[in-house]
Amino acid sequence: MTYSVIAEQSSTASAKPLEPKKNVEPTVSPSAQESVYPNNRSPDCMADSYGNPYELPDISMKDVYNAIPKHCFERSLVRSFSYLLRDLLCVVITGGLAHKLIPLLPSSLIVRSMAWTTYGFIQSLFFTGLWVLSHECGHSAFSPYNWVNDTVGWIVHSALFVPYFSWKFTHGTHHKKNAHMTEDTVFVPKTAEVKLNRKTGGTGCDKEGKKINLYSEAFYEAINESPLVTSLNVFLQQSLGWIVHLFTNATGQYPPGYAWYKMNHFHPGAPMFRRDQLRAVLLSDLGMLVAFGVLIYLIRKTSLSTVALYYGIPYYFVNGWLVLITYLQHTDPLLARYDNRTWNFTRGALVSVDRDFGFIGKHLFHDIIETHVLHHLISRIPFYNAREATEAVRPLLGKFYLRDTTNMFVALYRAFRQCQWVQDCGNGVYFFENANKGPGDRRLKVKAV
Repeated sequence: MTYSVIAEQSSTASAKPLEPKKNVEPTVSPSAQESVYPNNRSPDCMADSYGNPYELPDISMKDVYNAIPKHCFERSLVRSFSYLLRDLLCVVITGGLAHKLIPLLPSSLIVRSMAWTTYGFIQSLFFTGLWVLSHECGHSAFSPYNWVNDTVGWIVHSALFVPYFSWKFTHGTHHKKNAHMTEDTVFVPKTAEVKLNRKTGGTGCDKEGKKINLYSEAFYEAINESPLVTSLNVFLQQSLGWIVHLFTNATGQYPPGYAWYKMNHFHPGAPMFRRDQLRAVLLSDLGMLVAFGVLIYLIRKTSLSTVALYYGIPYYFVNGWLVLITYLQHTDPLLARYDNRTWNFTRGALVSVDRDFGFIGKHLFHDIIETHVLHHLISRIPFYNAREATEAVRPLLGKFYLRDTTNMFVALYRAFRQCQWVQDCGNGVYFFENANKGPGDRRLKVKAV
């Protein structure tokens, strides 16, 4: 049996299933998940990948706003800048310690490599914290002043090679249209038909050109991935996912007639941007050019290897953190997707999961992992008020609030195995399925034909 993560969950104390609401266990426990197939999924497939009955959320944003204390909406310029200065100070101290201590170590390649990797990992935590604060700027959650938000966000994001305004625009669309199959801008899952076409090179056909039924064994043979292949795909997404998304809009929408090289965050004529956003996109490009120029200057003053060690290694880790965080915020077997027949803003916002990343998540990543559901409901609430706002709104959300305390890296592998594509229920609701012999494997519910 190639699928084993859920089975391991039941015997691992630190890995807990998703909690639909506080102090209430999910309908199907991990140890019982395999026993419910194929009968726990209703004929119209209104059940998640674990077989739990699914109900469409019907919550008004007015009630959400009323449930949150008014002071949670207050944005403090002083408090936000204190976090910004703290993170910058941590970056300087970490770099200074590396500069002083690493040269004292033995000149062994293995020892030095381990030391620089450790430095890069630690420094990436503070880089990512700065990235999150710039993300706050893009939502006007950093301060009550838009010019301050955009100035700070443009400087810090440019230093991290993020086109501030360009990504602010596409990310804003993501918030407005989260979980919409044709209008969301990132991590839009593929349908079974598209997945099959991508794997076999022919629409609904295998490699020999024979037509494949979506639930035939030939289809699953084409789609199935070994744990080794899954691990390789995880590595590639973690290493290159963020860069590829910026340059090709990967996992986003692709309007007909646009070449892949025009679907990027640096092209002012890309279809992701409106005409009135042209100047801001160009300003984003200018920020990138300035940052690139600074790196060239530093390379000439020091060396390529010095810049690669002090900046390049942390930057590589930052890309991995960003993909890990954002992918798991919206990819899980319990989450649905919608089209125009059923989507509305609140339903889309609730297609999010709060997770737990311990000290790093709370203190270094500014709760971007732990309070993401609230962030999608009301993105202008600053991160330092998000926990209180989350607790205030949880009774209203009830079972529609999702929180997962599974280890983040276990959850990442699980999502890759279980969330391969989505299937339309015929009513505008889509659920994840897979071909890896675990929860969500359609063969456990529908006989092959």
